Parts: sequence; C-alpha cells; structure tokens
Amino acid sequence: MGQSHPPLRFTKSRRLIRGVRRWVTAAAGALALTGGLVAGGPQASAAGLTQVTAFGSNPGNLSMYTYAPDALPAGAPLVVALHGCTQSASDYYAHSGWPAFADRYGFALVFPQTSSANNANSCFNWYEPGDSARGQGEALSIRQMVDKAVAQYGSDSRRVYVTGLSAGAGMTANLLAAYPDVFAGGAIDSGLPAFCANSLSTAYTCMYSPPDRSPAQWGALVRSAAPAGTTSWPRVAIWQGTADTTVQPANATELRDQWTDVWGIGQTPTRTESLGGGTTLSVYDDAAGRPAVEVYSVSGMAHGLAVDPGSGPEQCGSTGTYYLDTICSSYHTARFWGLDGEGQGPGTGSLPAPTGLTVSGTTDTTVSLTWNAVDGASSYAVHRDGTKVATTTSTAATDTGLATGTAYGYTVAAVDATGTAGAVSAAVTATTTGFTPTCHTASNYDHTVAGRAYQSGGSTYATGSRQPMGLWNTFTTHTLKQTAPGYYVVADAGC
Repeated sequence: MGQSHPPLRFTKSRRLIRGVRRWVTAAAGALALTGGLVAGGPQASAAGLTQVTAFGSNPGNLSMYTYAPDALPAGAPLVVALHGCTQSASDYYAHSGWPAFADRYGFALVFPQTSSANNANSCFNWYEPGDSARGQGEALSIRQMVDKAVAQYGSDSRRVYVTGLSAGAGMTANLLAAYPDVFAGGAIDSGLPAFCANSLSTAYTCMYSPPDRSPAQWGALVRSAAPAGTTSWPRVAIWQGTADTTVQPANATELRDQWTDVWGIGQTPTRTESLGGGTTLSVYDDAAGRPAVEVYSVSGMAHGLAVDPGSGPEQCGSTGTYYLDTICSSYHTARFWGLDGEGQGPGTGSLPAPTGLTVSGTTDTTVSLTWNAVDGASSYAVHRDGTKVATTTSTAATDTGLATGTAYGYTVAAVDATGTAGAVSAAVTATTTGFTPTCHTASNYDHTVAGRAYQSGGSTYATGSRQPMGLWNTFTTHTLKQTAPGYYVVADAGC
C-alpha cells in the first residue's frame, strides 16, 4: 500500500493495551483496522464545526460535533459520520466531502468523536458488545446525539442516516442492526458485517479472514440485535477497495449476504453499472423495485475512503492518509439515500404502501394474505422473499405450491394505472403447517449465530424453550432439536 498502518489497540484495558503493543512491536508491519493518521493526533475542532456538550448521559464518553448550512429548513435530513482510527471529527469533516453536500442538498451533519481515553488509537469500539449493542456504551451515546440534533435542527426523524470509515464503518454496521428504527440508511466504507466480532481476537479474524457464513447466519446477527418484531430495515451502501489488505475485500461479500438476507432478497444483483474511478456498482432491489443494498467495488483501491477532489458536480473531498483519490463515495451515497431530492426518500413511489398486511390462513402448501385497499391502485404486486409471485386486482391473495413447515416473508405494493409499483408494505412472516423436526449439533457460538439459540450475560439458551446450554463459546457443544418453527430443545441424549 506504500505506507505503514498504525497498529490498532482496540481494548480499553491498559493491561491488554500493553500486551497488544508488545505484540505489534514483535510483529513489525502488522496491519490493523485504521481510518487514517492525523498529524499530531486527533484535533478537537475545525472551522464550520460546532461542539455540543450536553446531549445526554453519554455512557460511551464521546464528543459531539455538528455542522449545518445557514437557514436550514425544518424537516431536513440528518447524516451521522463516524471517523476511523487515529482520526477525529475535524479530520473527517475536512476530507470526506460531506459538508459540501450538506450545503448543496440541505441537511445537517453530526460528527461523533472518540478519544484515546476510550481506545488507545481513538477507534470506535465496534467489536465490544458493551459499546455496540442497543442501549449501551458508544452506541447509546451516538443515539443520544441523534436525538439532540433532531431537536436542535428540527430534522426529519424518518430521514436519519449513518456512515463511517473503517472502525467507524464497523460501528456503522452495528448501529444499523441495533437501531433500524432510528436510521433509514447507512454506508459502510471499508468495513465489516454487523456484529462479526465480539472480542479483540475475533476482530482481527473478521478483518483478515472473515467467516464464510451463510446469508441466513449473517442476517440472524442483525435480527437478534434489533428490537423484537422489526419489519422495516435500513437501506445499505457498501464500499470496498479490491486492494485493501487491512479489511479484506471478502468482507464486502459477507456484508452483501447479511443485508440482502435481512431484506429478504437474493444475492444475485438486479443490475450492475460501471462508474468512474474503476468502480463497479452492484444493485439489489427490494420487492418494489427500489435499491435496498448497493455494493461499490473500487478496483485497485487500498484501505480508505474514496474521494475525488475537484469542482465537478460528482467530485468531493480532499486526499490524505486513507482518503484515496478514486471516486466521490459521499456523492453516490447521498444520491442512494435520496438526499438530492430524488430516488430513495420516503413517499417517492407513485402510491403509498398498503397497510394491514395480514396472514389470513396457512396450510401445508399455501399461505393466504389480506391487506387494506390503496386509493388509486389498479392492482397489487405480491412478493415472497423478494420475488414477485402474484398480481391481483383484489386485496387478498393465496400463494400455492409451498414447502411444508417453512417460513416465508411477504410484502405487497400497490400498482398504479401506468404499471408503476409504489412503496412496499411492511413485511409479514407466514409458516406453512406440517412441520418436520430437525436436529442440529454445533457449538454454542454457532447455534447462536444460526438463530437456534441466544446468549445473555455470557450464557447460552435454546431459542423458544429457553433451556440453559452453558457458556457462550466455541468449545461447548450441544445437539438441539427443532420441534416447531422457532422452537428448539436440548437433545444431547438422542435426537
């Protein structure tokens, strides 16, 4: 990459910090998850930034900085931007290009900042459960910043977005999973799947050799982090350089698998496009035909944030350590979120989303659905797991030819007289009858990743039955028998 990477000392523990420092010294040239080196260390302020000192209990011990254009109207969007390791709010403000688009499109910015008091390299602690889970640590501090900024600027709480680089991207993914009710969209730049790591050692594993889990396993990590009953998910942009040796490009694939699974859509792109800077864009549409997940692969780019200095309408930012001259990621991300007034903003469909989607009946091979009528709809498109399976002029449909004992996700969109689908409804899950029990033998950790168990306080419990299974680790192994959809019992004695 032509430059050395400052080692990332993730932990808050001084003893472990010293241990990692000795390890790095012994392993010269070792790489770590860093966002960029700022000469003289993190800086606290920059022209245009305003520090906000009272924004809540701040359990994560973070600092809050904001930027907003003059005469910003009420109801404008809000973007939260997370710096990388050894960076600062002012550094990210100066290089990322986000302030220019805040001025152009009209939205407020929040730049959270961590420090060496939290982490030796001023990294957001994306791998620490106590800092990245909902309602805890740094994640809660950032949530409190959102509340403060929404109140201060009169922002539209339905249009709050989060983006981050490197360690900030790892935290971004976790925030999207833990707070899907807060963030309408996110951008993960040179980052990792949500809740890939829960310790220092697994953080390095995720960075250099990410686990090759199934989409369902990755998706389960998001669903388990989100509030129970969540049916609406953020739209996610994934940015990754093909020459990144700090966060391996395979992470982008695992991220794609994770968020397409959460959305209930497949892993085959709806379409691909060639952009500037050697960038290939792969788009994954939702059931209504709107982009839900986008993957930007930048050929030859190393670890960093893609910028493109210049005065052109699609250019932005300035180069620096880990700010790489390729393509303006902030421009394309802003457009993906609909901040330019087109595309993704709420209510952009020709018709509103149908309400009241309900499973009215199931058999071994069928699912019946009903929903409320939408004014102006000439028909309705019914989608199963992201694929259209029916078009009907009524407000009811029956899906046939299904497998027994299987869960399916359904959404409905109203279609106008021109054949254009409007916004997609909230999803519902239906499970056909005739369930066949299955058995699974694995470690407590793998059971949890697969959704067959859950962990609480370091211990593992079977999903549904809540039977105790011992410590949450890779060494303790059990056999679980699934006796009903979402219900498992310990069956070590025989299955």
